[in-house]
Amino acid sequence: MQTELPFTDYAVIAAFFAVMIGVGVFYSRRAKNADQFFGGDKSVPWWLSGISFYMNSFSALAFVMYSALAYQYGWVPVTVSWLSVPAVLLGARFLAVRWRRAAKGSPIDYIAERYTPAMCKALAWLGLPMQFLDNALKLLAIGTVVGVGLGFPLAWAISISGAIIVLYTFLGGLKATLVCDFIQFFVILVVVFALPPLCLGRLAALDGGSGLAHGMTVFLDRVPKGFFAFTAGKYTWAYMLVFFLLVGSTLSTNWSLVQRYYATRSEKDAKKMAYLVATLLFVGPPLFFFPAMAARVFLPEIPADQMNSVYAVLCKSVLPVGMIGMVIAAMFSATMSSLAGNFNAVASVMTNELYAKFDRNATPRRKMIAARVTTVLTGAAVIGLTFVMQYAQGADDLFNLSNKVFGVFLPPIAIPMLVGLFSKRVTKRAGMAALLLGIVAGLSGFIAGAWWPVLREMIPSYTIGATATVIGLILGSILYPDKRDEREAVCAFVEKLEA
Repeated sequence: MQTELPFTDYAVIAAFFAVMIGVGVFYSRRAKNADQFFGGDKSVPWWLSGISFYMNSFSALAFVMYSALAYQYGWVPVTVSWLSVPAVLLGARFLAVRWRRAAKGSPIDYIAERYTPAMCKALAWLGLPMQFLDNALKLLAIGTVVGVGLGFPLAWAISISGAIIVLYTFLGGLKATLVCDFIQFFVILVVVFALPPLCLGRLAALDGGSGLAHGMTVFLDRVPKGFFAFTAGKYTWAYMLVFFLLVGSTLSTNWSLVQRYYATRSEKDAKKMAYLVATLLFVGPPLFFFPAMAARVFLPEIPADQMNSVYAVLCKSVLPVGMIGMVIAAMFSATMSSLAGNFNAVASVMTNELYAKFDRNATPRRKMIAARVTTVLTGAAVIGLTFVMQYAQGADDLFNLSNKVFGVFLPPIAIPMLVGLFSKRVTKRAGMAALLLGIVAGLSGFIAGAWWPVLREMIPSYTIGATATVIGLILGSILYPDKRDEREAVCAFVEKLEA
């Protein structure tokens, strides 16, 4: 399916990349120390942080996976996407202020104070490979959909986008990442607003007519029965409930998203940022997924084994020359925003929780050098892992396996992080007990899935890990009570967040 792109499309992509590098160069002299490099010196406007949060909450996987769901099931991916709205609203109500008060140099540095330094290190070492794997999957997704679906060379798609993300994040830190997210947001808007009317025009032409209203009439008349149902197939309400817990945990504890909370100028701005994100997450999905739904009518013969190419196929079908380059830039935008945020967040953890603990007398200059070095190391690891995954036998199986592994590890990481922000009763050593018990139970269920495959499905996998983690918090608090000074420290920490 790969074809050569016209020169105009390559020019659009080149211009997009040039702007990203220019932003990095502009902010390279404005990041004076590691705190500014990783936290924007807590001076980021709420609207900029909100748009960046929104851009970091999805990637090119949305173009691939959700568009395939929209083509097959209709409204289902909108339902799935809307589950993020109450999750973010709850975050605005209960987490925005707490995250801004708790986190300082990295998203997990408060763990050492609330629980123990050992648990903070454990989360850092456990979280790093998961972040690398998650980022590699996203980079592989953009390489696949742009390379195979739209004709941009696959290896170049991975290499160029990865290198440019590293470059502007290395140069300008969080501020450069935020501004690039802002620019990339509008690149995506161009595509999101351009595709629906073009698709409606194609729909109207099927009936020999014209006009957007006529196209919508044709669409509503010809879509399969039940196309606008909130659930379908395996995507039941039980699935939606567990997915809500999963996405809520991710949106509340993901390193790069937590950064957006504590980078704002004030606690009030942290809340305003979350409300903006909730609004974007509500308005965006119907517009975003309508083209794939419409393609079910005017491109009804896409084979089941090519579902991941739905978005690429419909774009090539309706877009003029030049706009394909804009779509590729939009896909790069979605993934580059997510990856840049993660690169900066991962580098903050590596610098503040690993390097700084090793070199306790590090000067601000040495810490700043470490910040940039860890950014490069993060990017290099992700790009290298992406190529390993690309050339590995059974890469598709690896993709599915990786998503299941995330379901195993997320509950024991996220639940103690969140509980530690609210509860005075959970003791310091209970966090490590919950982390270990949750991981052991999750891995045991995953291994047992070799004989009982249902245990590797999302609902039982999440339930096993989450239940074991909660039991670990309770038992850990009973078996490992705090000493008096530790109890006073825990109470003081939580009260500081509540004040």
